[in-house]
Order: sequence, then C-alpha cells, then structure tokens
Amino acid sequence: MNQSIATLKNELIQMVEAANDLSALEHARVTALGKKGRITDLMKNLGSMDPEARKAMGAALNELKDEIATLIEKQETGLKHQALNDRLAHETVDITLSPRPERSGHIHPISQTMEELVSIFADMGFSVAEGPDIEDDFHNFTALNFPPGHPAREMHDTFYLPDDPDETGEAARKLLRTHTSTVQIRTMMGQKPPIRIICMGRTYRSDYDMTHTPMFHQMEGLVIDKNTHMGHLKGCLMDFLRAYFQIDNLPVRFRPSFFPFTEPSAEVDIGCSRKDGGLKIGAGDSWLEILGCGMVHPNVIKNCGLDPAEYQGFAFGMGIERLAMLKYGIPDLRTFFESDVRWLQYYGFDPLARPNRATGE
Repeated sequence: MNQSIATLKNELIQMVEAANDLSALEHARVTALGKKGRITDLMKNLGSMDPEARKAMGAALNELKDEIATLIEKQETGLKHQALNDRLAHETVDITLSPRPERSGHIHPISQTMEELVSIFADMGFSVAEGPDIEDDFHNFTALNFPPGHPAREMHDTFYLPDDPDETGEAARKLLRTHTSTVQIRTMMGQKPPIRIICMGRTYRSDYDMTHTPMFHQMEGLVIDKNTHMGHLKGCLMDFLRAYFQIDNLPVRFRPSFFPFTEPSAEVDIGCSRKDGGLKIGAGDSWLEILGCGMVHPNVIKNCGLDPAEYQGFAFGMGIERLAMLKYGIPDLRTFFESDVRWLQYYGFDPLARPNRATGE
C-alpha cells in the first residue's frame, strides 16, 4: 500500500511540476483531485477495507491530497506571476491620442486666466509666491493694519476655525483666509527687499449671490524696494490691463479710495460702453471698476519687520473670476463652481492653447 501511494505521489508531483501554463495546471488538478481523479478513486475503495487498513489508507490519502493541493497552489501562484510579467512586457497602450476626440477635455477659465496673469506679469519681472489657505488672525488682519472691531473681522464675513490649543494670542485664532494679502505678509517677513511678486489662490468669505461665492480666487501683486512710487504702480497696472484685454488704447483711470493696508489707495476703472444694454470693454462713455491698489501702508511695512523710512512699495489685488467673466463674457459667477461639463465645453479652452489668447475655441 505504501509503495503504491509513493508511486502515485511521484507521478502526480511530476505532472504538476511539468504544467507550464494555467491550462495544463488545471488539467493536472482535475486528474489528481477531481471527482474522477486518481486520489478520489482510491478513496472510493476505503469502504471495502477492514477498519485498521481503512484508517491507515485514509490517513495516507488525505496527507497526499493536502500535499498535492499545496503544490498546485504554489505552482499556480508562480504561473500567474509569470503570466502577468509576460503580459506587461508585451502589451502596450497608446495614450497619446484620445479614444473619443469629440469628448476631449477643456481647460477651466479660472486655470486659463491664471496662466494668462502669470505670463503677463512674468514679462514684468514678477515671480509667483504661495501661502496657506488656513491662516491666523495676525497674518490675515493685524499685520495688514485692520484695527480691532473692523467689520471684516466679524463672523458674518469670515469663516473662523476652532482655536489652536498649542498656540496663544492671535496665532491661535485660525480662519480661512479672506484675501491673498496674507501671502504678501509672509513674503515680506521671510524675504529681504527688493520684492516683486504676485500671488494667486482661493479665498473665502461668507457671501453667495450672482456676483459672490463663499470661495473664489484672487490675484495680488506686491513690489517693495527703496525707490518705488505711485507712478510705477500706475504704469504697471495700465500695461497689465491693456495686455490682458488686448486693447492697446484701453482707457484706465484711478479714483481715490480707502484700504487699511495701503495709503494712498485707489480704485482702478477701465473704459467701456454699455450701449443697448450690453457691455463692451474699450473706449466708450462709461467706466467699469476692475481692481484696487495703493502704496503699501507704513504700518504694514513696520509689522513685517522692515523700516518704512527706508522701504516703500505698492500693492494691488483683483478677483480672478471677475477678470474671466469680463474677458470671456461669462454672466454668472456661480457657474464657475457648478461642475457642469456642458458649461466647460462651451467656455473651456483647448489644453494646447497658449496663455493670453482671447478665444477658447
């Protein structure tokens, strides 16, 4: 009996090890362990044996069955691994072309406008700076010369987060930044002048209607050195607006205004026509507010560890959605964030389009 089981064992092991693919291995499994397999046939004879012989034969066959099953499982793992490697080595997918060109992707107008802004200001020597969306009270308000009790600090305008227990004072009071001016503060505190940067990103305010959303995008610019004056600010913004709207003789005017972080401050308007109820950017009989700007307040310079008697500069800020809406004729701010593919197909841009192109076709 032992000799016949040993012979069967050797035959089955050789058959399993000789299987060089999954199909051959499955054939070996059925031959050895299937309902009509060789081990199963032997087990069918156990009932005709006397108790002692049946016990010994049953134990031997179960041990053989487990051993062959383990061997088959090991062989199967190796063959599957080999099959995967062969498939990876020989199969290729061409990802250079869209399988459905009629459903190709589009660049979102916000992304396109950001690229345009970077392109224009890079030509003026500006670099791009970044900062965190979650800020503290100091960087968002105090350093920017917002006095205590200023309306912008109130809960109805600002999204406040739970205080940080590991910090104290203004650093502990966390909030979602209400403007990207916080990046200007961090840049002035971490970098020695001269400074010439733009910063772009998400900002958050508690507001929602046709022209306001709780989250929107801003772009701000900052120049700090020893000789900058208001004339430099005016020239920089006039060149930017004419380049962005691609109108060489675009009328631009500066109106006195007030911001806590600049002095003097100004609102910038561009010429437009509202004839027949429409809006056309360029020479016309009307004006349209486009951005705010001013000379950096001496208190802000001082709060960032610089000497306002030695350094001065200018800053400006604008809403990116507003710029996109005016240039590309998008009527409702909320549609920027509704994730409507049809809207994106209509207002989106070709991924290969160069920045500052006026069309998105």
